[in-house]
Amino acid sequence: MNGVHDMGGMQGFGPVVAETDEPVFHAAWEGRVHALNLAGFGFGGWTVDAWRHQLERTPPADYLRISYYERWLGGLTELLVGAGIVTRAELASGHSAGPAPKAAPRPPAHQASPASPRFALGDPVRARKLNPEGHTRLPRYVRGCAGRVTALHGNQTFPDANAHGLGRQPQPLYQVRFEARELWGEAADPNSAVHLDLWESYLEPA
Repeated sequence: MNGVHDMGGMQGFGPVVAETDEPVFHAAWEGRVHALNLAGFGFGGWTVDAWRHQLERTPPADYLRISYYERWLGGLTELLVGAGIVTRAELASGHSAGPAPKAAPRPPAHQASPASPRFALGDPVRARKLNPEGHTRLPRYVRGCAGRVTALHGNQTFPDANAHGLGRQPQPLYQVRFEARELWGEAADPNSAVHLDLWESYLEPA
């Protein structure tokens, strides 16, 4: 989905300020939210891709306004409610209305056989111009740009499918090098490049 979360290559958000001796958590509640999110993968049954997609669905104005762990809290809240583990009334009151129903085991989705890689080391490729409605790991700023395969990572879980309960659907994953000027024009540093890990269905021959 083309949401506000896809901020790679965007400008106008101000400098990134490095905090000296930055703590792991700035408040105790952040650590608890971190722990609850990690635990949720076990008792909630959702995948990391479904979790990421839930964060992406944060309303744009809220996404820019709230902090990093506030996004995690909001995403976890929606996943818990969606899974029937808690209700909004329970969250509002801070008290359980009774034992939560046991989560029904998710039936395994059909898994396609791993494919042989279409591209080889050194091949020129182009990121496809896609505008998916759901989750994707293909950044906006690279779509339509040409690069070159610099590494093969084998068959890996395809997040665009896994985020929506469609199974792992593994496909070849490549590391692709994009020159900065290919991405951002002649004003970019001619000696800079970006390396991205991209699934095969994101790519086409250049």
